[in-house]
Amino acid sequence: MNKDNGRVFNFSAGPSMLPLEVMEDVAKELTNYMGCGQSVMEMSHRSKEFVAITEEAEKNLRELMNIPDNYKVLFLQGGGTLQFSMVPMNLLKKSKKADYIVTGTWAKKAAAEAKKFGDIKIVASSEDTTFSYIPKVNKEDFREDADYVHITFNNTIYGTHYGYIPDTGDIPLVADMSSCILSEEIDVTKFGLIYAGAQKNIAPAGVTIVIIKEDLIGFAPVDIPTYLDYKVHAENDSMYNTPPCFTIYVAGEVFKHILKNGGIPPLNKLDIEKAGKLYQFIDNSKLYKCPVQEDSRSLMNVVFVTGDAELDKKFIAEAKAAGLVNLGGHRSIGGMRASIYNAMPAEGVDALINFMKKFEEENAK
Repeated sequence: MNKDNGRVFNFSAGPSMLPLEVMEDVAKELTNYMGCGQSVMEMSHRSKEFVAITEEAEKNLRELMNIPDNYKVLFLQGGGTLQFSMVPMNLLKKSKKADYIVTGTWAKKAAAEAKKFGDIKIVASSEDTTFSYIPKVNKEDFREDADYVHITFNNTIYGTHYGYIPDTGDIPLVADMSSCILSEEIDVTKFGLIYAGAQKNIAPAGVTIVIIKEDLIGFAPVDIPTYLDYKVHAENDSMYNTPPCFTIYVAGEVFKHILKNGGIPPLNKLDIEKAGKLYQFIDNSKLYKCPVQEDSRSLMNVVFVTGDAELDKKFIAEAKAAGLVNLGGHRSIGGMRASIYNAMPAEGVDALINFMKKFEEENAK
């Protein structure tokens, strides 16, 4: 428990912690945004106030990620899950072939969804070791006529992350960055499309950000549902239908907060320090073990186990009582998972390590 504000340290994989300063500012404006007499939750998405909010959010995201002018930024709905369908619907434009690298549950689901729309090949997978590493691939591993290659850049459930950007040559690279966006500097030009649900590092659940190169827009079949065509959203500045207004507003406030504090580099430095400290403790522990290959470990999601399922449950329960909440691993694999996104302060990681030390002393055999 954080004694300064009475809040717990929330290690949830998503929805997850937001910067406290942003939430406090949002609370101040909740019923009367910038003196306009209404909440952002109440205002029309066509109003000049909300159009200004969206335009500023896009401008600041472009600055944070150095997004080139020939990329569109879209604020959509449906989460990463809808993008599993929208990507193949829009990008399977010539050969109707796409190559996928499967590194976890969400990557596997993305590939399964894409198979409904075209010839999908799994060119590499780490399922053979329960997704404990990121496979190394070369340009020659991809089909020359593939319309795109898809990767999941950070795997929330299994705690893995790409330490490199696959070389796909002239084939557009698509990346799901839902759980690592804004945690590290990325060369956007190496990707044809990036998508990310907001509920990890950006905002409450509700908005999905799509960054797409303009030359990939306009190839959706005429008979697909209108909402699923990127061109429709690009031409309407993400206002084709009512967008998730409040979530976009909070995202914009987070972007401003990050810019005010130096942009992505200092966040990345802190993320490396937080994760490094936690992994070092786990690796030197007699009780805990991280099942992830060292060169594939995520800075955002640290998974670990004791090797005893009942002891894991005890750990999670006692941690919660100590104000360290949502440390349970995903229901599909169990164990523990500490999601330490940008908004998790270093004090939260220190508190977790201190609890882990105490628990180990009391329970190690």
